[in-house]
Amino acid sequence: MSASDKPALLGGPPVNDRPLPSYNTIGQEEKRAVMEVLDTGVLSGFVAAPIPEFHGGPKVRELEAAFCRKFGAKHAVAVNSATSGLYGMLMAMDVGPGDEVVVPPYTMHATASMVLQTGAVPVFADIEDETFGLDPVSVEANLTPYTKGILAVNLFGHPARLEALKDLADQRGLFLLEDNAQAPGALVEGRYTGTVGRAGVFSLNRHKTIQCGEGGVVITDDERVAAKMELVRNHGEAVVADLGITDIANTMGQNLRLGEMEAAVGICQLEKLDGLNAARVRLADRLTEGLADVPGLSPPLTRPNCSHVYYFYVMRYDASITGLSRDLFARAVTAEGYYLRSGYLRPLHLEPLFRQKICFGPGGFPFTANHRNQDLVYGPGLCPTCERLQDEEIVLTNLIYPPLTEADMDGFVAAVKKVLAAASDLRSMNGAAT
Repeated sequence: MSASDKPALLGGPPVNDRPLPSYNTIGQEEKRAVMEVLDTGVLSGFVAAPIPEFHGGPKVRELEAAFCRKFGAKHAVAVNSATSGLYGMLMAMDVGPGDEVVVPPYTMHATASMVLQTGAVPVFADIEDETFGLDPVSVEANLTPYTKGILAVNLFGHPARLEALKDLADQRGLFLLEDNAQAPGALVEGRYTGTVGRAGVFSLNRHKTIQCGEGGVVITDDERVAAKMELVRNHGEAVVADLGITDIANTMGQNLRLGEMEAAVGICQLEKLDGLNAARVRLADRLTEGLADVPGLSPPLTRPNCSHVYYFYVMRYDASITGLSRDLFARAVTAEGYYLRSGYLRPLHLEPLFRQKICFGPGGFPFTANHRNQDLVYGPGLCPTCERLQDEEIVLTNLIYPPLTEADMDGFVAAVKKVLAAASDLRSMNGAAT
């Protein structure tokens, strides 16, 4: 083995020895937009009273209108985070104590924890092993008389099996909601993700494809859902009497309001979404082309009649073919100067919150409000496909963003091939078997 072929983990030179540029989509447009807001001196337009300002300031309303135009929705509600949007959507569906909502275990924790915030409990259905969304077969097997709805996640930038989930929900008289934080602009059967369910939430968190620091937007065609979300967003209990609202269930509000500066940045970012997605797809396609002939590594799939917008680039890894454990493979590629992560997140049903069923207070609410609490068990084996993918198979990188280039993607491919070519040397490193 020549010196240049020696893996960096064994002391050789890395394929890439320079820091990669960070993802930064903020430009002069956003700076001007923020300064315009600052010049007004009004950084939030919200007032918790039955007046026009109950709906927020001009930039918030402009952001909502922009989301409606972009995604063809009738209504949009801007909030201070996608987590708040999840909570607002569930509240608007009248979810409460005694109800169950089917969710995936492979997602950021807010997807499930916001169900708990309503007083309901999440029921975890397994995921399918191609694009990692809810498996409709597992969802159907987990429906009970207490199921109120299904909350699907369009994970990593690819749509969940939304058509099948929507059919199932319609047949059973349930709602379908979408956590679309990672897939803004993805398509399924010609429709944007976030528009297939009764409502869908988009994230503007700093890590997302488009961002304003912290923020989120929910879109829906249902006027009642939008109206109830506005009550949840802005202290709705203070205005229901003056607005003549008599159905006050789930209208007690919080302060989930978005500021004018964040909204102004969000407007500029939304205009960039298509271009940013196109750049991610181009870089991801370059990776897929380069990795196509690597045994033991399966690049991401895109189902027919769907598009992928690649929040993460997620691969399946088979250690029995490569002869190198997944964790050591990920460490070795990262040492070559290209970030690679072993697994994604611990499946939510394995977290202490669910395994111990302790949430609000030590008594176990809202689990104790569930009609089948004694039979509701969270733990290993509940979602075997998800557990197998997390424990054994998934590796991912976020290095598919501009200003990275196709040359950077070629470097990543070279790092992968260099590491796998030296699998036997890496296995023997310090006598390590993993």
